[in-house]
Parts: sequence; structure tokens; C-alpha cells
Amino acid sequence: MTKYTPRVTLADMSILPAPPPFEPLLVLLAALALDAAFGEMRFLLGRIGHPVQWLGRLVTALEARLNRPQRGPAALRARGALTVALVVGVAAAAGWLILLASRGRWWGWMLEAFVASLLIAQRSLYAHVAAVARALDTDGLAGGRRAVAAIVGRDPESLDAHGVARAGIESLAENFSDAVVAPVFWFALFGLPGLFAFKAANTLDSMIAHRNERYIDFGRFAARLDTAMNFVPARLSALVVALAAFVAPGARPFAALRVAFKDARKHRSVNAGWPEGAFAGALDLAIAGPRRYGATLVDDPWIGSGRARANVADMRRALWLFVVACLVQAGLVAAFAAGRMMLQG
Repeated sequence: MTKYTPRVTLADMSILPAPPPFEPLLVLLAALALDAAFGEMRFLLGRIGHPVQWLGRLVTALEARLNRPQRGPAALRARGALTVALVVGVAAAAGWLILLASRGRWWGWMLEAFVASLLIAQRSLYAHVAAVARALDTDGLAGGRRAVAAIVGRDPESLDAHGVARAGIESLAENFSDAVVAPVFWFALFGLPGLFAFKAANTLDSMIAHRNERYIDFGRFAARLDTAMNFVPARLSALVVALAAFVAPGARPFAALRVAFKDARKHRSVNAGWPEGAFAGALDLAIAGPRRYGATLVDDPWIGSGRARANVADMRRALWLFVVACLVQAGLVAAFAAGRMMLQG
């Protein structure tokens, strides 16, 4: 007698019990792996655009409507705060809706990991800085200047080859905190809503938190929110870089911590000096220092006490340290995930 085995179709799956919630830190680990392997995946987003582009369009629309120069400073600050509240609120709500749609479905963790990977920038940050190193190496100073202009705001024509190399390393260090550690931190705390809220604050900061006549009042709250949301991640990033320096060849872990604690306060930003100091100490370099933005010369102090004459080889050492730091961060996420799962039984 033939035994009958009922078939379960996709239509029947709705009657099956919902799977248990997936460990959020494992979702985060999958997102880190996706980003490392495929980056921003713009080839998939195509016509719909990247989530950061959507946020940018919203910021542009609100700024054009609310930032009217004829209004006084107090009114502009209030309207800027309203813009921040609306953009961050919309972003967090979008993250919450995706989370709501994915929970209780067998494919939910994959959707969450995919969306989260779009807002972490390990691969794209590496690619941009590696492009500067490659251009400086193969096309000389002119090529290095063209490449570095895509990632920094300073005047590239004022940079010599050492300045181009330092600018690339500084961008790698600062954005390791902003674009890698901070997104992971906010996802770990609050899931997709936290990650979306952070990316909204970061986008607002890059678009309207400029110290010029147009934005000095309107962008004030945006600048303060971004500073607050990066406060803890910036300091964590220095620790991660120091841990990575134990593994990266030729790097100096204790110097990374020493320079970060000693020189971070020299930076104009209360946050950026921490990862920059850690990179400078680990690589025995001096970075930051005087630089030119258009016609303005900014006489900033040096961070680190090593060589200021950085070169392509130093950029490659910095990129290797960055890769190891990303792996260390992923290892920490995995360790915390395992610990949580053990505690939950």
C-alpha cells in the first residue's frame, strides 16, 4: 500500500505556525557579510534608487520650503529642528514598517539583512580610498588629486602627494566610525528603526549642517544630533582599531589607544579625532594638520607624532588595518550574539 504524503504549497504556508524571532545580532552579522561581499548593490536598486538618495530628496524638499533667508535666526533654528524631526521620524518609521512586515515570516531575516547592508559602507569606503591610492600610484599627483576630490572637501590643488595620502587615510579613519561602526551600533541597539534614524541624522548633517550663512542657524540642530549619535561609536571605533592593530602586520595597538586618548581633543570635531588618532598611532603617522578649503586656510594641529610625509604604502597599510578592523567588529557582533543566545537558553 502506497503511503500518502501531503504536499505543503506556498499557499498553505500561512497556516503554519510562525517561526520564532531571529536573533537580531545574527541578522546584523549577515548584513555585514552582504555589504563586504556586494557593497551598496546599486545594480539591484536601479530605478528605485538607494535609501540614502530618498532621504536626500526629502531633506532637499524640506530645506527648500523651510529655509527662507528672510526669517530671523530663531525661526530658522526652529524650522531646522522641525526638518530634523520630520526626516528622522520618517526614516525610523520606514525601518519599523520593514521590521513589522518581516517579523513572523521565514524570509524576514533575509529582508532585514539586505536592507541593513545597504546602510553600512565597509566595501564602498574601502573602494573609494583604494581608488585614491591606485590613482596616486599609477597616475601620479594629478591622478591622486582627482581621485581624492571625490571623498574630501579640501582643495585638492593645494595638496602635494603626501597631502593626498594623508587625506585618504583621514577619510578612511573618520568614516570607519561614521559609516561602519555607528550604523552597527545603532542597529545593535534598536534594529532597523535605529539604523534608519542614524542614517537620516548623518544625511542631514552632510547636507545642511554647514557653517556658512545659509545653514549656520537652519542646520544647527542637525549638527548637534549627528554629534550626539556619533559620540559613543567614535570612541568604540578607536577601541576596535586598537584591537585590529594586534593582528595587522606592523601596526601598534598600544600607540593607537595612546594617541587616540591624547590627541582626539585636538580635532575640531569632538568625535572625529578618536578614529583618526587610533589610525595615526597604529600606523606611526601624523595626520590632520593645516589644510585648505577653497580660499580658507584651516590651521589645525597634527594628530599623532609620527611621519607627516605619508605615501601610497601608508595608504595600503591603512586599508589593511581597516579590513582587519571590520573583521574584528564582525567578530565582536558574533560573540555578543552567541552570548545572548546562551543566556536566552
